[in-house]
Amino acid sequence: MEFISDIVNHLNEFNTASVLFRLTLAVICGGLIGIERGRKHRPAGFRTYMLVCLGAALTMLISQYVTYTLNQSTDITRLGAQVINGIGFLGAGTIIVTRRQQVKGLTTAAGLWASACMGIAIGAGFYVGALTVCVLIIIVLIVLSKLEVKIMTAARNMTLSVGYTQSDDIVVIIDKIKSLGVRIIDVEIVKLNTDGNFSLSAVFYVSLPKKYKHTDLIEQLAGINGVNLVEEL
Repeated sequence: MEFISDIVNHLNEFNTASVLFRLTLAVICGGLIGIERGRKHRPAGFRTYMLVCLGAALTMLISQYVTYTLNQSTDITRLGAQVINGIGFLGAGTIIVTRRQQVKGLTTAAGLWASACMGIAIGAGFYVGALTVCVLIIIVLIVLSKLEVKIMTAARNMTLSVGYTQSDDIVVIIDKIKSLGVRIIDVEIVKLNTDGNFSLSAVFYVSLPKKYKHTDLIEQLAGINGVNLVEEL
């Protein structure tokens, strides 16, 4: 036990062994989170998360190096705070708004921010907090994402994007939705211009009857003549 205690105390200090351990741990933790994002083909994946976590850890190590090795009087948390500010620009690059006004990439951006915070904790030597956060982030991204899908599938309210050919088709679509006992909460008509070609679509906010499946409504709408796209947002 004394041997393990000596190792832990040694890694808590600022020395060559602790620096190598913290940087390696940052690469491993960042990579574990990045694997899940890369598997889902997100804009920021395995290497991005790894580099973010590694860079954040190095930033904290630089602060400690200046303070403990160079004996310079400085705020040891200042560089770490700049990492949090800087990661916002990187995260913003992963967020996109689709043509149907659907926002994507928020989870990836939040993951990058959390990964940077984890890297700061590792660089500061707060191993317990960093490893705990690493496990929790993985649980949120993998386990809770599946739970979210189940909850959203069973929800009565849903948002649909329906693409159609002619302006008159919207009337047929609305009549079909009402005939199925689905209540329309709101409708947004969208006219998209892609390279001079106009396409028509509508975003429906609807409330389903009890025990009515989302897939059933999508199949019913997809079978209407003139409808070329039905997508749940």
